[in-house]
Amino acid sequence: MGLVNHTLVSHFILLGIPNTDGLQTILFVTFLAFYLCTLLGNLLIFSAILADARLHTPMYFFLCNLSVLDIGISSISIPKLLANLWAQSKVISLGGCMSQVFFWHFLCSTECLLYTVMAYDRYVAICHPLRYLLIMNRRVCALLAAGTWITSSFHATILTTLTFTLPYCRSNVVDYFFCDIFPVVKLACADTYVIETVSFINIGVVPMTCFLLILASYICIVYSVLKMNSAEGRRKAASTCGSHLAVVTLFFGPCALVYTQPQLSNVLVTPVQIFGNVVTPMLNPAIYTLRNKEIYVCMFSCTEMHIVCLRPLTQRS
Repeated sequence: MGLVNHTLVSHFILLGIPNTDGLQTILFVTFLAFYLCTLLGNLLIFSAILADARLHTPMYFFLCNLSVLDIGISSISIPKLLANLWAQSKVISLGGCMSQVFFWHFLCSTECLLYTVMAYDRYVAICHPLRYLLIMNRRVCALLAAGTWITSSFHATILTTLTFTLPYCRSNVVDYFFCDIFPVVKLACADTYVIETVSFINIGVVPMTCFLLILASYICIVYSVLKMNSAEGRRKAASTCGSHLAVVTLFFGPCALVYTQPQLSNVLVTPVQIFGNVVTPMLNPAIYTLRNKEIYVCMFSCTEMHIVCLRPLTQRS
């Protein structure tokens, strides 16, 4: 038997966003602004919740986890994209590509499960208000949060392992702005049926199951709200669930388009993926802040306190 001469890939080249020649500076400034707003907004929410004892409740505990996830998701691809736009730094090492695939699916899977947990939290708060603190105690909240992170780590490890145990001996040019499973496995010089099947199950069926559980929770919530006699109670329940419904829509919408239709043209897939990577993590803090008076007041108080502490002593009265 003759030996086949294969040149193994040690790095990849990210082509970036297609059809953007001449727009690099504008896109760089835009994405940098979005990224800085994402970091600032989520860090403010995180610090406000930690600093104020009034926000040490299950809902805000899960919101803290969401802020960490949004910072992580935006940090996976945006720094490399900015380097690509500003300095034409298109090369990414094999290890860097593996890290992007792993952390992208790890954090996105965690966020998907976290939204499901948050829906359950809202269900217990509205449908069983008298037993809420008993059911959603600190131990239960910690176990639910830890479960989302641990489960997602296994999910991402399986996908990353299957992706990079394939031999890559063809082109190393990834026609995308970051390393993801579908654009990377196109470069493999082996049968990709297993990874495509597992990816469909993990990336398609699992989020769909989470979405159905969220939908079931909200059906029960709507039923309970309709039975309320108090208009104020209905308004408060709607306000409590409104922010969660908004971020769930922003999360599952792009995911459904990208991962259930892998054959879509780049004209649609790339903008949808950019929206999920860049815009959604920035909008989540704004949604929760604008619709939640408690966290808005606490964020304002924390900011005001930091400003006072930074003033020179001679200027304080």
